Amino acid sequence: MSTEGCTVQFCRQSVYAPAGTGSVCRAHFMDFLTWRRRRGLQMFMKYAGMTMPERNMIVEEWKKTVKVEEPAVVPQAKV
Repeated sequence: MSTEGCTVQFCRQSVYAPAGTGSVCRAHFMDFLTWRRRRGLQMFMKYAGMTMPERNMIVEEWKKTVKVEEPAVVPQAKV
């Protein structure tokens, strides 16, 4: 498995499963599965037979639906 983190922007969780040619953390993987199921059984079943470029397109489409939260910036004390 890769030493990289989740491919979702600002997510620092460790890699759990592949999503296209990238990898995502457990929480985002479960969200991805739920998103695919909501798109219908055909979409869910069709994904298994897709090529990697096709899967990457689906993953990019899903990433647009993910709520991205920027990490909080801690103000530095003035010296």
